[in-house]
Amino acid sequence: MDIRAGISRRDSLKAGLMASATALLPGAAQAATSARGGAMPETPVRWIDDAAPPLSLGQTFGVPWPRGVLRAGKPLSVQGADGTALPSQHWTLATWPDGSIKWTAHALPAGTGQPGALRVVPGKPAAPQAPVLVRELADRIEIQVGALRWSIGRSGSAIIQSAQQGNRTVVGPLTLVASVDSAPEGGTRTPFTGRITSATVEQKGPVRAVVKLTGVHEGQGRQILPFTLRLYAHAGADHLRIVHSFIFDGDPAKDFISGIGLTAAVPMAGAPHDRHVRLSTADDGLFSEAVRPLTGLRRDPGKAVRAAQIAGKAVPMDAMAPGVAKLLDRIPTWGDFDLTQLSADGFAIAKRTQDGHAWVDSVAGSRSQGLGYIGSPQGGAAIATRYFWQRHPSQISIRDAESDMATLTAWLWSPDAKPMDMRSYRGVLGMEGYDAQNEGLDITYEDYEPGWDAATGVARTSELTLWACAATPSADALAAMAQANAVPPQLMVTPDRIHEAGVFGIWSLPDRSTPMKARIEDQNSNLVDFYVGEVDRRRWYGFWNHGDIMHTYDFDRHVWRYDIGGFAWDNSELSPDLWFWTSVLRTGNAAAFRFAEALTRHTGEVDVYHLGRFKGLGTRHGVQHWSDSSKQPRVSNAMYRRIFYYLTADERAGDLMRDLVTSDLSLEHVEIGRKVPGAERTPLPAGVIDLSFGTMWCSVASAWLTEWERTGDRKWRERLLNGMDSIGRLKYGWLAGSAPYDLKTGRFMGAGDKMSISHLNAVFGALEVNAELLDLLDVPRYRAAWLDYCRWFNASPQEWKAKFDQPFGRRNLKEGHSRLTAYVARETGDRELAVRAWKEFLGGEAGLGLSTGDPRVMLKGPAYVRPIVEWPDVSTNAASQWGLAAIQNLALIPDALADAAN
Repeated sequence: MDIRAGISRRDSLKAGLMASATALLPGAAQAATSARGGAMPETPVRWIDDAAPPLSLGQTFGVPWPRGVLRAGKPLSVQGADGTALPSQHWTLATWPDGSIKWTAHALPAGTGQPGALRVVPGKPAAPQAPVLVRELADRIEIQVGALRWSIGRSGSAIIQSAQQGNRTVVGPLTLVASVDSAPEGGTRTPFTGRITSATVEQKGPVRAVVKLTGVHEGQGRQILPFTLRLYAHAGADHLRIVHSFIFDGDPAKDFISGIGLTAAVPMAGAPHDRHVRLSTADDGLFSEAVRPLTGLRRDPGKAVRAAQIAGKAVPMDAMAPGVAKLLDRIPTWGDFDLTQLSADGFAIAKRTQDGHAWVDSVAGSRSQGLGYIGSPQGGAAIATRYFWQRHPSQISIRDAESDMATLTAWLWSPDAKPMDMRSYRGVLGMEGYDAQNEGLDITYEDYEPGWDAATGVARTSELTLWACAATPSADALAAMAQANAVPPQLMVTPDRIHEAGVFGIWSLPDRSTPMKARIEDQNSNLVDFYVGEVDRRRWYGFWNHGDIMHTYDFDRHVWRYDIGGFAWDNSELSPDLWFWTSVLRTGNAAAFRFAEALTRHTGEVDVYHLGRFKGLGTRHGVQHWSDSSKQPRVSNAMYRRIFYYLTADERAGDLMRDLVTSDLSLEHVEIGRKVPGAERTPLPAGVIDLSFGTMWCSVASAWLTEWERTGDRKWRERLLNGMDSIGRLKYGWLAGSAPYDLKTGRFMGAGDKMSISHLNAVFGALEVNAELLDLLDVPRYRAAWLDYCRWFNASPQEWKAKFDQPFGRRNLKEGHSRLTAYVARETGDRELAVRAWKEFLGGEAGLGLSTGDPRVMLKGPAYVRPIVEWPDVSTNAASQWGLAAIQNLALIPDALADAAN
C-alpha cells in the first residue's frame, strides 16, 4: 500500500471521527474550543423544577466558563427573565491554568422567585434593598438584615446568643445538645453541650454572609462529637440556614448516642392563649394549637376570639364572652409538645401540661416535613430539619411554653428512640487470620478483619433553617417555610451551557435523533428513574443510611442483599455518584438532582473516615457502611463531590475535598493489599508505599486537581505533574498497574517492567480525572501511557499475544471499559477501534446489555406486579458502568458506527 495514501486515509478518518464526536481535543474542553478567548457565552439559569418556587430562602449556584473567556475582576450580574438586574453577589470557585475564571458562584436574596430563566451577564450587580451587614466584635459576630440582628458567639456554648427584631429579642441562646448512653439498653445517660473553639467569617455580604464555627461537645469532664457549623444569612431573610456536621469519635462498644440536636431559648410574651404552637404534619398540613386553647370549650368564647387564636393573632379580649373570660385560669395550659418521627412512615404528636404529668396523644400521620414554631403575636422562633422523615428517628420538641422562656429543639436523633448503636453487626466467626478472612470474602464478598470495621471517625451533615419571626406566621406562610426547607428550590445553569464550557471531562447531551441513540437514552433514563424510585419502594432511609443505595439484588428472596456482606450498601462502588451527577449535568432533572445530592451528602460523610487511623479513606461496600475492612481512597474520591460542589458552591463539600489532599499519607500505615493471596511483599523504604494508578492515585489526584483549580497553588500542580511524569517513564506505564510511590515527592519509582491489569483500576473515576488532567497539563509520555492502557485493556487475547510477551490475564467489566476503547479511538482517529468500542458496549459482556425494558418490571416482589424480564444481573455496579459508558461513548464515537458493530 502507498504510505501516502495510508496517511491521507488515516488523517481523513481522524477528522471525521473528531467532527462527529463533538470533537473533544485533549480531554473535555474541546466542546468550548470556539469560545476560548472569545466573547462571553449566553448563560441562562433555570429552576430545576421548571417553575419559580412559592418561597426561596436564598439561592446559591455555580456557573462554568470556557477557558480564556472570563478574567478575574470582571463584574457579573444576574438578570431576571425581563432583563431587570437582580441583587446578587458573586465570587470565584476555580480558575483555568491560564488564570482565567473556570467557575463562579452567585448568590441571590431570599424571596427571589423570578419566573422563567435567569441570566448571568457582564455588569455591575444590583444592590439589595436591605443588604447583609457583618460586624466582627471581640465576643461575638453580628449579622444585620434589615431590622433583624443575629448575635453569633465566638466562644462558649451559645452558638447564637440572640436574634432581635428591632429592640425585641425573639430568639434567645441557641446551643448544641447531645446525650450519650453507656449501654444500648438501661445504660447511664450523660448530657453534653457544644462548645465553640473557633469562629470565622467566610463571607460578609451584601447578599450572602457565612460564618463557620467549630467545636466539640462537653459534659462531665469529657469531650466528644466534634462539630462544624455554618450559618448562612441572605438579604431579605428573617432566617439563618444552618449546616451542621459532626464526627462520631466515640467507642462503639461504650458510647451510644441517645440524642443530638440544636435547642433555642424563645422568650414568651402575652397570656397563654396568645402563645401559639405550630408543627408541620404530612405534605403542607399544620398542627395549630395554643398553649391555652379557646376552641372546643363548653362555653363559646366567640367567633372573633376563636378566629384570632387559630390565625395566630392576639385574642380580642373585648370580644370574649364574659362567661369564658372570668374562667380562663380554669383551662389547662399545655407547655410541652413533641413531634416524633421514629420511622419513614409514621410520626406522632403528643403534648402535656408540664413535667410530672401525663402525655396526651394529639395526632399522628405518615411523613412530617419537620418544622416547629413557638411564639406569640410579639414574635417567636421556627426551626425545620431537612430530610426529617428520611433520616429518622428525628424529633421537634417544645418545652415550657407556659413560662417566660420556652425552648424549641430540633433533634437530629430523637431521645425517644433507641440509642444509636454503632457496634459491628457480626462476630469474628473464627476469622482471626488472613486465610480465614479470605474464605469469608469468598463466600459473603465482605472483607472482614477484627478491629477494621469500626465506625469511629464517620460523620453526618444535616441541614436546618432557623427563623426569627416578628409575629406568628400564617398557616400558608408556615407551610411554605416547611416546604422550602424540606425540598429547597435550586437554580442550575442549563445543561447545554455547562457542556459548552468544557468542564467535567467527557459527557454528551441527550440526543434521540437516531434509533440507536434513542434506545441508549431510554435505557439510561429508565435506569436513573429506577434507582430514584427504589429509595422509597425499598425504604432506604434512616439517619446513617439515607442517601446510599444497595449493591446487588437477590432474585430468590426478592430483596436487595441488605444482609449479605459486600453485596449490601453500595458505598460508591464503581462510581454511581459520577453516573447520577453526569445524568444531572445532561438533563437538569430535579428528581435526579436531589437523588444525587442526597447520595453525595451520604457518601462523602458516612462512607469516609474524618479522623483516626483511617482518616481520608473510605470503606468498601458492606452490610454496614463501615463494616468492610478494606479502607481505600477509591471511596473517599473527590471526583464524587466535584460536580455537586461546583453546581452549588456548597462549602461543606469543599471542606470534604480539601481534607483529602493528604489522604495518601494514611496509606503508609493502612496497607490495602495486606491479605491478597500470593501477593509479593517487597520491603520498601520509609515513606514509600505501593500505590495503584487507578483506584488510589487517580482518587487522590482528583483532590489535588480540585485544590489546584480552587486556590491556584502550584504545589498541587507539581504533585500532579510528578505522578504523571513518573508513570509515563515506567516501561509499561499504566499497564504496570501500580508501582512504589514516594509520599514526599509524589513520584512513582522502579522500572515498571511487570504488567498488572485490574478490572477495578479505571472504574473509580480514572477516565474522568484523566480526561481533565490531559486537557490541563501537557505530559506527552503520560498521555501515551494512558492511551496504551485504553487500547489494550479490552483487546482480544490474540491481539495481546501478538503485541506483548506478558500473560494476558483476567479481564472483567468489558462493557464498562468500552469507553476506554472509545477514548483512544477518538484521540487517534482509529476507525477500527471505534467499531470495536461499539461492539464491546453493545455486546453486554460483564454488564447490562442494551435492553429496552423498564427495570421496574425486572424485579418481583410486593412493589412489582408485572412479569419479570431477566437481566444478566441487577447490580448498581453494572448499571453505573453501563450508564457512564453510554454517556461517554456517545460523546466520543459516532453512533453511526454502531451499525457496523451490530
